[in-house]
Amino acid sequence: MATVDPRTQGREAYERLAWRDAYEHLSAADRRDPLEAADLDRMARAAYLIGAVDAADGAWERAHHAFLDRGDTAAAVRCAFWIGLTLVLRGEHARGGGWLARAGHLLEGAAPDCAEQGYLRVPVALRALAGGDAEGAHRAFVEIAGIADRFDDADLRAFGRLGQGQALIAQGRTAQGVAVLDETMVAVATGEVSPIVAGIVYCAVILACRGIFDLGRVREWTAALSRWCAAQQGLRPYRGQCLVHRSEVMQLHGEWADAMEEVRQACEHLSDPPGDPVTGMALYQRAELFRLRGEFSRAEGCYREAVAWGHSAQPGLALLRLAQGRLDDAAAAIRRTFGETGVTEERPRLLAGYVEIELAAGAVEEAQLAVDELGKIAAGFDSPYLRAVVAYAHGSVLLAAGEPEAACAALRRAWVAWHEVGAPYETARARVQLARACRRLGDHDTAAMELEAAHRVFERLGAAPALEEARQLMDRAGPASYAYPRGLTPREVEVLRLVATGASNREIADSLVISDKTVARHVSNMFSKLGVSSRAAATAYAYEHDLVQG
Repeated sequence: MATVDPRTQGREAYERLAWRDAYEHLSAADRRDPLEAADLDRMARAAYLIGAVDAADGAWERAHHAFLDRGDTAAAVRCAFWIGLTLVLRGEHARGGGWLARAGHLLEGAAPDCAEQGYLRVPVALRALAGGDAEGAHRAFVEIAGIADRFDDADLRAFGRLGQGQALIAQGRTAQGVAVLDETMVAVATGEVSPIVAGIVYCAVILACRGIFDLGRVREWTAALSRWCAAQQGLRPYRGQCLVHRSEVMQLHGEWADAMEEVRQACEHLSDPPGDPVTGMALYQRAELFRLRGEFSRAEGCYREAVAWGHSAQPGLALLRLAQGRLDDAAAAIRRTFGETGVTEERPRLLAGYVEIELAAGAVEEAQLAVDELGKIAAGFDSPYLRAVVAYAHGSVLLAAGEPEAACAALRRAWVAWHEVGAPYETARARVQLARACRRLGDHDTAAMELEAAHRVFERLGAAPALEEARQLMDRAGPASYAYPRGLTPREVEVLRLVATGASNREIADSLVISDKTVARHVSNMFSKLGVSSRAAATAYAYEHDLVQG
């Protein structure tokens, strides 16, 4: 009986994105008879994609030398590029820079007209972008895309277009930049680029959208990245960052238990193998959830770990100190960070925290200056969420300055915007501030209703510090009457609308970036409140009560 050649099995597994099988079969073939250059490259890519980074480096190095031995300088340079780039992405800049320099010298010596000339310009353009030269970076990425078009190289084209989009956003040309990123994602979604490049582009685009608070795109591309990761056997890179982004989306939409589970899985995933810089992001996200739930000691531990991984602990740690009643420590930390941090994607979050802490310290003028800067940043983005952040901060400053009527108008704008985005915690915080403003105006009934509504949200989320604050502010007024029909929550209405389109629980979970279990719970609660027992009856109710969006 004939046996199947492991080299053939490895190639077939590679084509169907079964990375663990591809690596194991190609490794077996290599032990039997050393692989040729092209198969060594395949084995390196498969190793990288299952997280065996040392094995990937070794296989690429062997492929590099094998290509050189047969006179294929361009392919050898490509291998050196991937060793260098993946080392840099793991934070090993010295080794990575050495391999990139080696690749450059090889091209200088051979001077071939090839796509690899474009690949070696990518790190240079990235350094320009990171160094604040967005205009120079944009020119470089345009040249890279031009080389890619000349050689019809899809991977290089994706790098070029991704960099152009990032550079345009850095220049303040946000709409143009987002359009370029969307175009780049078309090539990724249609499978035109290789898996390593696709993963890099997915993560970079989500971070870019997150930086401009384009939360709709963050949710959409995070769901797409989740599906992409799930379709590949044994995939290790990118999945951890995907889990962190899923956690952030779940937190925004009030699914805090699921958000905590996602980020726990992210930390676990990123620890094997250890060393992924995304670990700092995961730890900070975990700390934020602990802080909001009132688990202060666990939050502090995670903030400290995040710092050890090179991630800033601010503004979260300063807000933790504020919640602990350590106002002087909170103010000192946020002021130092505020002075050290330039205009980066984290600046709006820092400004929002700065406003809250300065108002607690009674520094209204300093808070107003931060609100002014926050407003200028928001003016460059088409982000309802960020506009709500500005309106909330502005309303809080007006309230502190003794202008409750103007504060009510600003806080109401924040309430509406956050409600439309589907951010229950932020909406409830706006209602608490609105209650304070209404009390200043003598409107105690409205204040009581706003506090009761916020109290219910905080209780459902398990937001212990905010819940205690609402309890302390509540008076004897009756509960608020604001609600969707039959007491449906905003999230349940969102699920109902998707049910009415015929979407399955799995499709609803993907669309809203929540778990199947959470969808099932929402559907069960919704059926109970509506008094129905089928999706058809729920759909009929949605149409009868104008709950289906056109």
